[in-house]
Amino acid sequence: MKQTMNLQEWGLLFGLAVIWGGSYFFVDIALTQLPVFTIVMLRVAGAAVLLLLLVCVLGQRMPFSLRAWRGMFCIGLLNNAAPFCLIVWGQTYISGGLASVLIAMTPVFSILVLRGLGIEKRIGAGKLAGLVLGITGVAVIIGPDVLAGLKGDLTAQLAILLAAFSYACAGVYGKRLQGQGHSTLVITAGQVTASTVLLFPVVMWIDRPWTLAMPDASVLYAVAALALICTALAYIMYFRILSTAGPTNLLLVTFLAPVSAIALGAIFLGQSLATEHYLGILLVGAGLLAIDGRVLKLFGGNNKAGQGVMK
Repeated sequence: MKQTMNLQEWGLLFGLAVIWGGSYFFVDIALTQLPVFTIVMLRVAGAAVLLLLLVCVLGQRMPFSLRAWRGMFCIGLLNNAAPFCLIVWGQTYISGGLASVLIAMTPVFSILVLRGLGIEKRIGAGKLAGLVLGITGVAVIIGPDVLAGLKGDLTAQLAILLAAFSYACAGVYGKRLQGQGHSTLVITAGQVTASTVLLFPVVMWIDRPWTLAMPDASVLYAVAALALICTALAYIMYFRILSTAGPTNLLLVTFLAPVSAIALGAIFLGQSLATEHYLGILLVGAGLLAIDGRVLKLFGGNNKAGQGVMK
């Protein structure tokens, strides 16, 4: 498993964090007038239309084999349909801030999945320390809302944790899917298309969209942003990082998303940052550096960090 990332991979990771950091905001807007499954299906369906058009325009072809589409449906379920529904439903009961803290467990689950499958034989002390620092930093950024939220709806919190586990499994499986020779664009288009097919009967049965009132323009814009930016563009970046940096490094984006949300609020909405926000950002940064391993290597600590604490 790759331990370090180059500057291009870090740039893509930060860009993905900015996009996904804004997804909680768009979900909150959409939830004011649309039900959970409808939001998720519109999100993946809109992304599927755009990505399938790109496949045609660029002269690529979607696979026709049963083996390929079995993989597309599996990654679509793990990476889109299941976690999107769990997160959106969870946000109807708990705050987006608490949800982002719980989603930050994804890299921890990823390491456990890799360990359980025997893909990663040893877990370095530096990586474990980085994961602890990152999760702590996210909790500090959210502040007292975390403690308040932990007294809330337990089922919603468990749903978000299940979404984090699903993302972890998707990262590992997605790497395997890329090994079948499909391009990043084809895999991305395939997974959102499969997710749309999976969600369509659920929406028809539960939400009955023909009975819903036409949402306001703000809700339509929010859904469009979720589909085109937070899904179509984001997953192209997602699989690009996955192909070169690996699933564990990729899932560090869950640490950065809350940080990007705070930064965007400060830049575009004039929101001021409190002391705990700066402290949390420093902890997240320290966690990323520990997991990446560059600093340890510079100070000659790479050999110690490479010793597995879980064997």
